[in-house]
Amino acid sequence: MTSADASLEQSLTRLRNFRLALLRLHKALLDSERGIYEQFHGRIRSNTEFFQLVIQDDGWFSWLRPMSQFIVQIDDVLHAKEPVTQQQVEDLLNQAEVLIQPAEFGTPMEKGYFRAIQRDPDIALMHADMMQILVGDR
Repeated sequence: MTSADASLEQSLTRLRNFRLALLRLHKALLDSERGIYEQFHGRIRSNTEFFQLVIQDDGWFSWLRPMSQFIVQIDDVLHAKEPVTQQQVEDLLNQAEVLIQPAEFGTPMEKGYFRAIQRDPDIALMHADMMQILVGDR
């Protein structure tokens, strides 16, 4: 195995680990937002109704869409028929670092994520774990 192959394999491992952590975070965020939504609007009657709210509602859950779309983007690269390049993986890891930056006064995604981290210590720990995956040994 060449050093380039080893480097690609190491980057792919980081990306796969990040993806798994992002999936856990995404579920935790959805669950957290659902709980708050139901406090204001009443119980969501089914998973189908919840899914429709998440993908179609332009209000409450819309800030999570960039994260959902990014998971799909990662999956597209990891499951592509053509070989994955080091540049593709590094680009995704760089995008990931930008995506999961909470900010009190940022984009809707950044603000929603900031509020979720503030109210839920489990989400804050997941965020720390993902940052560790991304920055690792730097």
